[in-house]
Amino acid sequence: MKKTFCLIVLLIGFFLSMQAQQIKHFRFAQITDLHLNPNSPQPTEDLLRSVAAINATDSLDFVLVTGDLTDNGDRISLQKAKSCLDLLRYKYYTIMGNHETKWSESGCTAFTDIFGSERFSFIHGGILFLGFNSGPLIRMALGHVPPQDIAWAKHEIETQSQRLGNPRLPVMLVTHYPILPGDVDNWYEVTDALRPYNVRLFIGGHYHRNKMFDYDGLPGILTRSNLRDKQGTTGYSIFTITPDSITSYVQNSDGSRRPMVALSLHTNYFDHQGHAKQYPDYSVNKQYSKVKAQWRLATSTAILSSAAILNDHLFVGDDAGNLTAYRLKDGRQLWQQSLKARIVGTPAATDGIVVCGSADKNIYGFDAKSGKNLWTVHTDAPVLGAINITHHTVYVGGSNGIFRAIDLYSGQQKWQYEGVKGYIETLPLVTDSSIIFGAWDNTLYCLNTTNGTERWRWTNGEQRMHFSPAAVWPVSSNGRVFIVDPRRVLTAIDLTTGKTLWSTKQSMVRESIGLSADGLRIYAKTMNDSIVCYSATSDIPRQLWATNARFGYEHATTMLPEYDGTVFSTTKEGLVIALDGKTGRIKWQHKVGNSLVNTVVPIDKHHLVTTSTDGCIYLLKH
Repeated sequence: MKKTFCLIVLLIGFFLSMQAQQIKHFRFAQITDLHLNPNSPQPTEDLLRSVAAINATDSLDFVLVTGDLTDNGDRISLQKAKSCLDLLRYKYYTIMGNHETKWSESGCTAFTDIFGSERFSFIHGGILFLGFNSGPLIRMALGHVPPQDIAWAKHEIETQSQRLGNPRLPVMLVTHYPILPGDVDNWYEVTDALRPYNVRLFIGGHYHRNKMFDYDGLPGILTRSNLRDKQGTTGYSIFTITPDSITSYVQNSDGSRRPMVALSLHTNYFDHQGHAKQYPDYSVNKQYSKVKAQWRLATSTAILSSAAILNDHLFVGDDAGNLTAYRLKDGRQLWQQSLKARIVGTPAATDGIVVCGSADKNIYGFDAKSGKNLWTVHTDAPVLGAINITHHTVYVGGSNGIFRAIDLYSGQQKWQYEGVKGYIETLPLVTDSSIIFGAWDNTLYCLNTTNGTERWRWTNGEQRMHFSPAAVWPVSSNGRVFIVDPRRVLTAIDLTTGKTLWSTKQSMVRESIGLSADGLRIYAKTMNDSIVCYSATSDIPRQLWATNARFGYEHATTMLPEYDGTVFSTTKEGLVIALDGKTGRIKWQHKVGNSLVNTVVPIDKHHLVTTSTDGCIYLLKH
């Protein structure tokens, strides 16, 4: 026993000694939450002030830029951020923040074009630095670390550890979001996956203030935004690494400093064999035990859109750019087409053809049975919009201000409308003679389906693009168009004239809407606990029912389809809800995971398909 104990002590001493020998003294800066905006010069001025201060600081080795470089994720602001950061005399490494991943006309491809990658990995002074996304990607939801990024981080640690012959290679992880419940929906997957390794610190931003945390025991630090505070000071952080410790302070532009972190490089701050402090609660599934997953498929990458169904085929696009066909009854993969960039918009399938857009600047038509590429429409910008196929015509919007109508069979363009000022991600609504869609320019557009001429525009009067009616899928009934937007307003618009008939903030709904099959009721999801129903025929906003579904704070953009009298809703934390469309009575609830569940696709009275941002596909039987 004594010999074993001595051996363990010697081994621990050996590893600590090896680590101490490899770690060198160095310093680096961190700057975060820059929020450059083409309509405001102040954030750029703040950034340039900090760049000058960092350049005047001696003995730095590099700079970390930890997300929200821009306010709107647009290419112009990203290019401006790069031009400012390129003035640094030190090498810098960047990751995206939620303002780059949520609002991105390029589907996040511009960030890679400009900065080289969505991730970074490098070793400096004996420490491995890894930076990766913490979302949310495109869809409004909690932060989320995609499965492919978790797998990448593990692979990098194991590969570099093996290459250097150091099984306890020290690691610093860089994310924008804190890896906490309420911030990142799959925090437990991240901490459980990385716990076995020698993680010394997570570095991030997002909160715009200085804060120390532990992520299930793993040390984490958030630092102030570079934007000037109420006192007019900008700021960034300086980290000092020695063979024994990590220390940091916040450097403000007024010359003041605030010590932030002091951590040992030898102390074990968490149990490498342990687990997360808490996990999601699935007890609701026991309450409604008849609802089961007939099959579940865990893919290796995030899924940002709903599925398309045609006969016995299921079609899903994913964050890696794969369009995959599965057999509906058992989830068996039938074929896969790998495109050049992520698929954001929901595909559509009819008449033996499945159509999808891609951030690779193309719209594709594939043979639904074989996966053969039938036609490709090349555009000059990413295509993030969902696909609507009506009367053999494909309708889809892109990120270059163009909305297109394309012949389903030939891929020949019928017409295009070039008057859009923002990018398009919504599913367009097609009525008898009109097509309606919103864009990230605070505008709802109505076009003639025959030739694409403009019939009317509707605007909510907001100036900031974040309040645009752009993510909602509009619905129409009784000569009216209904939308909900980020202002938390439900609005009825005259289909013919584009004039507002009524609007209400009564229920605080946001970007999630649905219509009953008989066209008499509007469904919407509120931002706290409730599903509500309004009359689609009333001349004033008239609520018919409101149901407390107890899902808590909710801001995910998911629509509410109705099938055979049952309306379905989903949440940012994995819950599927079924309610009686006429009364609002909860029929059942089922939790499939803890990440955003995209708009469900009902198949028949007892089955529906769900996809989720954690990369899972389900056929639910209810």
